[in-house]
Parts: sequence; structure tokens; C-alpha cells
Amino acid sequence: MMGYKEDIQVSETTENKEQQEQQISQTTETELNNENNAQDEQTNEVELTAEEKLSAEVAELKAKLEEEENRFLRLRADFDNLRRRTQLDREAAEKYRAQKLLTDLLPVIDNFERALQVEVSSDDAQALYKGIEMVYKTFIEATKQEGLEVIPAEGQVFDPTVHQAVMQEADSEKESGIVLRELQKGYKLKDRVLRPSMVSVNE
Repeated sequence: MMGYKEDIQVSETTENKEQQEQQISQTTETELNNENNAQDEQTNEVELTAEEKLSAEVAELKAKLEEEENRFLRLRADFDNLRRRTQLDREAAEKYRAQKLLTDLLPVIDNFERALQVEVSSDDAQALYKGIEMVYKTFIEATKQEGLEVIPAEGQVFDPTVHQAVMQEADSEKESGIVLRELQKGYKLKDRVLRPSMVSVNE
């Protein structure tokens, strides 16, 4: 009987050991699974963090690229404007290159015209008059080639951009605002007024 009891005890002990070993195995497996899951979660977190960093870097690079493109466009617009202004200035300088010289010569033209208004009778005076007239015509032709033009005045509608009214007169036969007399010739260089005409305007 003793041997039988001992066998039963050994058998129970063996079963208990097997159950303990199974519990330990299950516990170890569970812990390993938990560790694996934790590692997977950490890996996913790392991957997400790396993706977020890349997205942030891409967004930053896009912003910098857009800023540089805008800066380039502004610089190109400024350069185009500068080039156009330089071209216009160069064209204006060429177009009006004789402006100062012609402006300085206007009093000379006035003096020539006053001299030609003098009446002469003697042969010597007439010869001198013809000489002055020839010089005047040559002089006027040279100024015309440089673009000097006389501003029309008498009989024209008063235009404040090219006429300077210094007095008013009354002429019932003409409309109001018509230039009756030209007191001093006006001149322009192409489309730029060098000196407005001094005129008398009808009331």
C-alpha cells in the first residue's frame, strides 16, 4: 500500500510540475508577445515621427522655394522696369538732344526777325538787309532740321499748353477765346514746348 501511495504522490508531483511548466511557458510567451507588441508600437511611432519630420522638411523647403521664386520675380520686374526707363531716357536724350542749344538760340531768332522788320531805302542798307535775310533763312532751316517748330497762334483757339495770354481784346467778328494777335512767337522741339506764344485773346 505504501508503494501505491508513493506512486500517486509522484504522479501528482509530476502533474504539478507540468502545470507549473505550462504556466511558466504561457507567462513567458505572453511576456514575449507584449514585448514584441511594444517594440512594434515603438517602431510605428518612430516611423510616424520620421514621416512627420520629412513632411515638415518638405513643407519648409516648399515655402523657401516659393519665397525665392517671388524674390526672383520681383528682381526681374525691377530689372525690366529699370531697362525700360533707361531705354526711354536714352530715347528722350536723343530726341531732345538739341533742346538747350535751341532754347539759347531763340533770342537770336527774335533779334533777326526784329532786324528784318526795319524798313530800308538806300542801296547799301538794302544789300545789308538781303545779307541778313539770307543768314536768317539758313539759320531757320538749320533749326528746323533739329526739330524746331513755330507754334501756330493768330486765329487759333487759345490753348494754355502752348499759348500764354498776356492781354485780352474785344473783336465782335470773332468768337470768344480766339487768339487775335501774336506778341511773341512760341516754339516747340518736336512735341515739347520750349517757349509758349505770348498772345492777345478775344474776350
